Amino acid sequence: MKSPQERPRWLDAKENVTKVARALYVVCALAVLADLIIHRHAEVGADAFFGFYGLYGFIGSVFLVLAAKQLRKLLKRSEDYYDV
Repeated sequence: MKSPQERPRWLDAKENVTKVARALYVVCALAVLADLIIHRHAEVGADAFFGFYGLYGFIGSVFLVLAAKQLRKLLKRSEDYYDV
């Protein structure tokens, strides 16, 4: 819990969080647009499509989050597990 005299951190301000999110959006867009400029040597065939690696990374991230939610149900302990 914060003490009353503690100074706010820079990410406590909503406008700073918005700036960071927008900067991440710009970086992601630039990475996808770089696919127009960079010549890749396709290994499989599907990876030759525009934006393949961005889409592949996004789908992989979503899969990991959904898998972690299911794994949490399996591994979760009760609140008083260590109070025995």
